[in-house]
Amino acid sequence: PDGALFVAGFTQAVEETQRPPKLHKSVDAGVTWAAVDVWTPNRGAVGNSDVDLAVGPDGTLYFLTMGFDRSTSEGPHIAVGVSRDIGETWRWTTLSEDRFVDRPWIEVGPDGVVHVIWNDGEGVSYSVSRDAGETWTERPRINPQGGSSHLAVGPGGEIAVRITPISASGNRYDEGVDLLAVSVDGGTTWEKLTPPGTRSWSSDPLPRWVEPVAWDADGTLYHLWSEGTDLWLGRSVDRGDTWESWIVVTGEVPLYFPYLTARGQGELAVTWFSGFGDDLLAHVALIAANGGDQPSVQEADPFQIDTWVLDGDSPSRDPGGEYIPVRFLSDGDLGVVAPIQNPLENRLGFAWYRVSY
Repeated sequence: PDGALFVAGFTQAVEETQRPPKLHKSVDAGVTWAAVDVWTPNRGAVGNSDVDLAVGPDGTLYFLTMGFDRSTSEGPHIAVGVSRDIGETWRWTTLSEDRFVDRPWIEVGPDGVVHVIWNDGEGVSYSVSRDAGETWTERPRINPQGGSSHLAVGPGGEIAVRITPISASGNRYDEGVDLLAVSVDGGTTWEKLTPPGTRSWSSDPLPRWVEPVAWDADGTLYHLWSEGTDLWLGRSVDRGDTWESWIVVTGEVPLYFPYLTARGQGELAVTWFSGFGDDLLAHVALIAANGGDQPSVQEADPFQIDTWVLDGDSPSRDPGGEYIPVRFLSDGDLGVVAPIQNPLENRLGFAWYRVSY
């Protein structure tokens, strides 16, 4: 609420496995950034893999992290740090130490209730805090199979959880599990629904992991996904029971790893990747989808991110993850973060982009 910006990330360096998770803060609208002291591992600040951030209505900051053992390709824990003073002091809680934990997400409802999901190969787990992170209660699993692909909380406390067949860091595949779980009673009960679109998980070479969903201020639910060279947007005004769908972007090369956030009435910020190798580009767009007609799309100029993988000494461009996060800023611009992973030139970190329309 005071305008401070936070970016979370992680390193794949084995020598940094036992160090605290990484968080950066900007108090000048992204012009400069400084690392945040999130405290030490012996005080619970652990995590070297997937992260997520959320901010409560009162300004409480929630930093969700997971660990990953790169020698066994397994996740050993999920933890959450809570700061009530804009990152100065922290309270850390371990939410799970189950084997294979993976892909956690965190969101705060309009009532201040904090919702966390993750998976471990045995379904989608769910934990809640009603006292700003002082205590956490693990609820029954949302689904006994599948992966925690995405989480969104609506203006009336509605919860949407996207569940897909891949879980446990790719160690588990549940054939036929491809659904949307929606709760309108604070996560007590869940309705399992069919998401819009057609996608293959077992034979489709298109990279898939996060299948993003978002609620706007009117309680309309949106879903963004890719089908080959087409990027699709779905809109539901009845909490996922029925959908309208449109192709919003068509390319000449595959489009993949979409991401989505919403505000106002059908105002959507979206990102995705196109192409592979030297042709790989990152994309950002603003979509207006509050009417009954085809949504309008304003796309910024695509750009290349400074992220590479090495095959021997030969580098090739890489997305560096599952999506590019995007957020609406208080002045109406979009804030976009992309990873920097350039080991040959010793550049590691993140790039911050402000996109104006």
